[in-house]
Amino acid sequence: MASTKHIKRVTLTSKKNWWMVELDDEEQNPSGSSNSFSSSEETAVAHDHLHHLHHGHRQDSHYSTHQQAYADEHPDPQAVQVFNPPRHPTAIFNFPTPSSYSAPSNPLVGLMPFANGSASELFKCVVKKPDVVQLEINGEMQSNASDVTTQFLAELRVYTTVTRHRNIAAFLGCLENVGMVLEYIDGRTLYDVVRAQPELTAEKKIDYHDQLLDGLCHLHSFGLSHGDLSLLNIEVTYSSDTIKLLDFGRSVSCESEYVSPDEPLDPFAFLARTPSNNHSYVLPKLTRKVEQIHPGTRPFAAPEILRGECQDARLADAYSFGMVLVCLDRCALVDVKPWEQRKDQLPKGFLDGLELFGARATEYLKRFDRRRRLLKEDLLKKERVG
Repeated sequence: MASTKHIKRVTLTSKKNWWMVELDDEEQNPSGSSNSFSSSEETAVAHDHLHHLHHGHRQDSHYSTHQQAYADEHPDPQAVQVFNPPRHPTAIFNFPTPSSYSAPSNPLVGLMPFANGSASELFKCVVKKPDVVQLEINGEMQSNASDVTTQFLAELRVYTTVTRHRNIAAFLGCLENVGMVLEYIDGRTLYDVVRAQPELTAEKKIDYHDQLLDGLCHLHSFGLSHGDLSLLNIEVTYSSDTIKLLDFGRSVSCESEYVSPDEPLDPFAFLARTPSNNHSYVLPKLTRKVEQIHPGTRPFAAPEILRGECQDARLADAYSFGMVLVCLDRCALVDVKPWEQRKDQLPKGFLDGLELFGARATEYLKRFDRRRRLLKEDLLKKERVG
């Protein structure tokens, strides 16, 4: 008599589209039952959510968190070997990877060594590695692994797509089994700059405006957004007051279809194999990539993102840029009540008294269908300071 496991209870959990399946032992004949399981006593099963994304097409299947996706049930010896990563962000840096995240040619160009040896130069750098948190909440395990994976893949896409620019943090490559390597920025955030005393001069404010606009336009020219532009994601170097954009984990492509963060997505979906004659599981091919678009830092997040209605992520960046300009012009922090911001409303007198960027901020903070885009033609000249 073989010991098999049968479904005892299926419970809907607090996590959207996830069920808890409890199994119990039961003696039965070796022939078994079609409902038997050979896995652990409690297995979290994720409902197939892709039918929300593919024009009503539904795959009648489920994922198991303990089962490797895309694996062949009946391997074909003549089938091409396919990279099947586990659903964990550290898999991104387990080489060989499906995409090359190698350093650009001459990655240290423009960077100054902090020390020199008889046969070497020493450079400071930042190693950014995934940090996964798992918590047990109401008897079930919750993890941020999928979201961390999405953010790292988005950031790597920016660094491996966008060419080098003085106002974007430099990408130096990846360390196997560790993470990505970025330039070390000896500076402080723009948040610290606008709160410092004495206040910035008009000339310096315009200089920061031009650097920010130049860096964002360069990023946008590659069809990518920043996704979370705020005073905290902008660094200013001590030595030369150079603006550096960083933290591109919420970046999305302008060619993607956007969905709410409430809709679960597989961050490795782009690795789905093409249809074949074997019995492997095949994800439906997307005509457009589907990406989650997340609300950024308040009050810099665009209203359409807060409403879950974003259609143009680069226009959402323009709204964030407008909020940054208000803070920069006032040399102070600002806030907008979230329920007002969702309705594209600003507090009374919010733009009053802006000496430098009032007209620009007004254009950037309009409703998305009337909002001004970020254009290099809008760079200001220091000669205009009076």
